[in-house]
Amino acid sequence: MSDVQPMRSGRPGLSIGVRVIAVVVLVAIGAVAAWLQRDGSGRSAQPRTEFTASNPPAGLPAGLTTGQHLRWTRCTSPPAARADYDCATMKAPLDYRKPDGRTIDVALIRRKATGPNNRRIGSLVLNFGGPGVSGVSGLPELINQYEHLLDRYDLVSFDPRGVGATIPVRCGKTAHDTGYEGGDACAEHSGAFLPYVGTSHTARDLDLLRYLLGDQRLHYFGVSYGTALGADYAHLYPSHVGRLVLEAPVDPTEDFDEKKLSQVKAVQAAFDRFAAHCAGRIRHCPTGSGPEEAARRMARLADRLEKKPAPAGGGKTLDGDDLAYAVSDHLDRGTDGWAPLAKALTALIDHNDGRPLNKGSDTIGSADRAATAPDNSRAALTAITCADSSLRPDFARLDKDEARIKAASPVFGAAWSTGIYLCYDWPFDGERATPQVDADGAAPVLVVGGTGDPTTPYPGARHMARALGEGVGVLLTAEEEGHGSYPQNRCVMKTVDHYLRTGRTPAAGTVCRGSMS
Repeated sequence: MSDVQPMRSGRPGLSIGVRVIAVVVLVAIGAVAAWLQRDGSGRSAQPRTEFTASNPPAGLPAGLTTGQHLRWTRCTSPPAARADYDCATMKAPLDYRKPDGRTIDVALIRRKATGPNNRRIGSLVLNFGGPGVSGVSGLPELINQYEHLLDRYDLVSFDPRGVGATIPVRCGKTAHDTGYEGGDACAEHSGAFLPYVGTSHTARDLDLLRYLLGDQRLHYFGVSYGTALGADYAHLYPSHVGRLVLEAPVDPTEDFDEKKLSQVKAVQAAFDRFAAHCAGRIRHCPTGSGPEEAARRMARLADRLEKKPAPAGGGKTLDGDDLAYAVSDHLDRGTDGWAPLAKALTALIDHNDGRPLNKGSDTIGSADRAATAPDNSRAALTAITCADSSLRPDFARLDKDEARIKAASPVFGAAWSTGIYLCYDWPFDGERATPQVDADGAAPVLVVGGTGDPTTPYPGARHMARALGEGVGVLLTAEEEGHGSYPQNRCVMKTVDHYLRTGRTPAAGTVCRGSMS
């Protein structure tokens, strides 16, 4: 994906033989030098300069700030992290209003920078979305998207509160069950933690992490829900903002129900674009002659699956709602997901085989839509969302919102409408209807939005950049299908990487051309 071309020597005056010998000698010297500078795992064995910050979070006891040091050791899990990653735990207050009280352990993971010490900027903290997505599992799984940044940064991620190994929320039948049995089960097994798993609490953990990593300012890359966390941090700690990237941002001006309505309209529009492409470019298109026929065919297919779900492999089945979620996951992949989606729908329609559609369904960025999850992502999603949102609508409001969402999308409306009930019986109050993200005085924050994003619609990117404040939010537009455009779009990747390496943002109004250009 890189635009960098190999350098070619233009030096004249040396004979071919002399140049060959010189190259052989230099290569041998370089190989020996590289071997001497590496340990057995291939990491740099040169003395590493550790950074030290002088601005600890205010109001915390010294035992958590100047008296705490992260003890990085080789990761024992997940298996993908055992070779090249370090893990640690960070002590943080359960309740920041009572900083001398109970503490929690925040699970951390790190991939050390590979570039020269004198060029290392610091740590780049990554959040991959959700809420409910584990950063400890996510970093090894997604490292190929960010590893080129190891020349300047340690790459660091973590399990946010309620997720993975950080006070994991349990909402199953027992205290060890990772399933989801409703708000009462959450209160029974995790009631002591539920008021403290919201985004604003995790943002405070981020500032403690920044300090313990040795950075005066936080360098951060948040995707999807991770943009809500990054924007919350910028609001709370504007003077500690370093280089922040908010990609595929959520809309800070919409409440929970408004987000559902905007999202279902966006995913329907993305499906219509797929259906038009399929009709014009794919032989034997399973969705027919265009968007209108596609909606009719999908309705018939959903009805069929509701009556008799299709086998989806591994003992799983695919019903009508699963169909909508799985199609949406393919659309999140942009145009790369269109051909596999057409093949998967053909297999399902013609052969009642749900395996291709289920196999291509995303398990990282779509924790909020996973019907069943191998970890506690569904429980964490609910707990974090309901800790954030103060909406507790009555049944009259719920019925009205459900009807609006169903009417907005013939393909996805029925499945998306059930999401409005997520917090209606949650046993604790939420924090606010919409977040505060104004960050006056912060360094420029780069906001990256895709015009064809089916999960976090593009208007939310404009609203996020504006809400951060004049001179703070800088919008980069990608004319792309799919949920997120980094690093798939080369222009976006170059622009974001330049900002992360130099701190310089693109000019106002910069647009990266892509699949929708």
